[in-house]
Amino acid sequence: MTPAINLLKKRGIAHAVQSYSHDAGADSYGGEAAEQLGLDPSLVFKTLLASTDAHELLVAVVPVSGTLDLKALAHAAGCRKCEMAATDAAQRATGYLVGGISPLAQKKTHRTFIDASAKTLATMHVSAGRRGLEVALAPRDLAALCRAQWADIGRRR
Repeated sequence: MTPAINLLKKRGIAHAVQSYSHDAGADSYGGEAAEQLGLDPSLVFKTLLASTDAHELLVAVVPVSGTLDLKALAHAAGCRKCEMAATDAAQRATGYLVGGISPLAQKKTHRTFIDASAKTLATMHVSAGRRGLEVALAPRDLAALCRAQWADIGRRR
């Protein structure tokens, strides 16, 4: 079990864990998850970390079918500018490896923003804390557990 799954169980949150065989050569972790599990990419969300101009790490949860709009994230966070966090900083701060970063049960608490497109979904899929492991849950449950804010931070491709 991962810290993310343990948290869901401990809190009694309805969820479903799905696993697949991860290919180390995959171009996109989230895209691979959607494809391997036969899911619509608009239902699968990736967890990204960004750094503000004040060096605060932010968690952004956006659909794998699009990209993170760093300007929109900066606006939502009330800062001037954001850039993607360095891989080693993201891994240290979350306790998870890139490609398996879950928005749940991270090592440190960070302000979290979930793309507003998830708000209307019955179920969304996020990393369960390991490459090849996803968890499906209600967006409102994810937002409550992460104390997340809804924001239009995803850019459609």
